[in-house]
Amino acid sequence: MSQIDVLDHEFEEDDFSFAHDADAKLVDKNFKATSYLKDVWSNFIKNKGAIIGFVIVVFFIFMAIFGPSFNAHTYKSIIKGHEYLTPRVPGLQKLGIFNGTYKGYNMYEGDLSNVFYWFGTDEQGRDIWTRVWSGTRVSLIIAFAAVIIDICIGMIYGMISGFFGGKVDMIMQRFAEILNGVPTLVVVTLLGLVLPAGMTSIIFALMITGWIPMERIARAQVLKVKEQEYVLASRTLGASNFKLIFSEILPNIFGQVIVTSMFSIPNAIFLEAYLSFLGLGVPQPMASLGSLVSDGYKSMTTFPHILLSPVIAMSVLMLAFNLFADGLRDAFDPKMLNK
Repeated sequence: MSQIDVLDHEFEEDDFSFAHDADAKLVDKNFKATSYLKDVWSNFIKNKGAIIGFVIVVFFIFMAIFGPSFNAHTYKSIIKGHEYLTPRVPGLQKLGIFNGTYKGYNMYEGDLSNVFYWFGTDEQGRDIWTRVWSGTRVSLIIAFAAVIIDICIGMIYGMISGFFGGKVDMIMQRFAEILNGVPTLVVVTLLGLVLPAGMTSIIFALMITGWIPMERIARAQVLKVKEQEYVLASRTLGASNFKLIFSEILPNIFGQVIVTSMFSIPNAIFLEAYLSFLGLGVPQPMASLGSLVSDGYKSMTTFPHILLSPVIAMSVLMLAFNLFADGLRDAFDPKMLNK
């Protein structure tokens, strides 16, 4: 049939039929619809490094909660006669490793023959195993406090600054730059004069300056998103600024916010370790990974086991959080998967 015949032909109603029922739900048979969170989870589990990091993080959280209770010692228990004992682990001592010897000398002779210290003891006879996991608990509390501060202060501050723009943005950014110019060491030192030394002063220092990186990320994301069509459509329909910020913009930048928060955790752990190493961290006899490294550093050449346990724990924990955060970044941004 030629084109002219088609134009002249009169079609009847029964010449055509619907390909699908008008009320039926159409689903692509090759690519079924999945939610955003399912896509994120699917991308995340493909990253073996991220899975390993997540498992290690969960293990450290478990040990920080329950590890100190695995024996009768506390982080401040001082046992006379048990000073500088090297690690001794049941079962492994028969293999010639972790058998409690030091330069060929058995340190567990006599009354200590039935005593075991998995990580050894320090110069005061305190169990390093208990102190390491108690210190991990302190470091994780500070790290998760940094995440809460980032979300509650940095994210909201950056979103407001980026959304309103103009003079509001200029004033808020100048204020943030002034705070960012104050060294954290100075802030912690000054807070130590008016607040109890330890976690309180470190957390307050994070509240003053630690949220600046998150604020910048949130502001940049809002500046990119706020001119999108769906935001303009919602504004046209009469949505308030509060609704625009928290109902339209926040869900579309939340992935980047979560990733930035995860990267702030190892930074907070390192900050705590750095301050504790300088003597501005948690006070004795309380332990943190940083204070344990500071104490072990003094005996590094004679009894290295005092230093090795907290150093390995802190290094593995920071590496695990970095792997986990890197996996989240790739999961929330599928374009990164092929790079």
